Amino acid sequence: MNPDILNTVHQEFINTYLNSDTVTLLFKKHKGITVDIKLLVEQIEAKKRCEQKLPTWFNTQSIAYPNKLNIEQTSSEATAKYKAGLIEGKSLIDVTGGFGVDCYYFSKRFQNVTHCELNSELSEIVGHNYSQLHTNITTLNVDGVAYLEAHQDIYDCIYIDPSRRHDSKGKVFFLNDCLPNVPLHLNLLFQRSKNIMIKTSPLLDISVGMGELKHIKAIHIVALNNEVKELLWVLENNFEGTIEIKTVNLTQSNQEVFDFNFIEEKSANSTFSEPLLYLYEPNAAILKSGGFKSVSEKLRIPKLHQHTHLYTSETLIDFPGRSFEIVKIVPFSKQCLKKEAISKANITTRNFPETVQQLRTKLKIKDGGELYLFFTTNLNNEKIVIFCKKGS
Repeated sequence: MNPDILNTVHQEFINTYLNSDTVTLLFKKHKGITVDIKLLVEQIEAKKRCEQKLPTWFNTQSIAYPNKLNIEQTSSEATAKYKAGLIEGKSLIDVTGGFGVDCYYFSKRFQNVTHCELNSELSEIVGHNYSQLHTNITTLNVDGVAYLEAHQDIYDCIYIDPSRRHDSKGKVFFLNDCLPNVPLHLNLLFQRSKNIMIKTSPLLDISVGMGELKHIKAIHIVALNNEVKELLWVLENNFEGTIEIKTVNLTQSNQEVFDFNFIEEKSANSTFSEPLLYLYEPNAAILKSGGFKSVSEKLRIPKLHQHTHLYTSETLIDFPGRSFEIVKIVPFSKQCLKKEAISKANITTRNFPETVQQLRTKLKIKDGGELYLFFTTNLNNEKIVIFCKKGS
């Protein structure tokens, strides 16, 4: 980290040009600037990405930022707050510290928090920022796993956020494709703590992760504004009970929560119905979890079809996802839809052979408006279109 980026002139420059075209800034002469303009542009680009994602950092003076890729990969404050709320104790070590957002929130739940980061520049940046944020977290410029191997300290919890290796390919990947290789080091981790929390990308298939890990107590599927951001694996040494699946969708106004376990899901019985007065679409966390029969059984609402993950009811319920009032239902055909003269609508497909974009092109329907169209399959395996308006 170049400490000169933190002087008053350079900080004022960053804040003044926060919303400017950074390419233009690179080719202008700037009075009073004594560092490479590229450094300040990097700070501007990184800070701008924090405005919504990390408002505490954004609104704190003299914060240093790593490159924008680090900001893109770090937890948001919303998800960091959520995971910190799951654990507490005297001591926690984060063996893959990164930009330190998770550690910041863990420090509000643990007396002593240790942040390990192998990248020396990033470790220095985080240490500086913690002083600006007035939090007492120990920062170590070390390989976190190697540090655990070299020291016998016992922690109340170990937190680890493995990253995919650059040479790993494909959407489905394994934890042993990541750095550090958690399955390889799992015995070591349990020697240093009874409790382990692992954050993984939502790209990781849940069944794959369950096959690679052991003593899993709970899996949290965390979505932010209906986009799954991370999977949290809560491990407890020697735990052999039923794994709880906890889904949450964090929004500005509330948390949509739905919990179940795989034993319940296997034995659950869905009910089925033609569309009634209200239609429900599960949030992204539930869709990732696969708990579709549990939703039907626990919330006592029928599905439209075994493979159509939409639900319906006669009376409006509090549902973990989007709720709609059904206006009408028509068979799917270009001729029927032409009669409706639809120029603009929000389109969703569920258990339907054509994509949203294909339908927009074929039917010449623009995106937006107050009308919601669900192209789906009913109990009789017929393709239908459900016309809806947003539920109150």
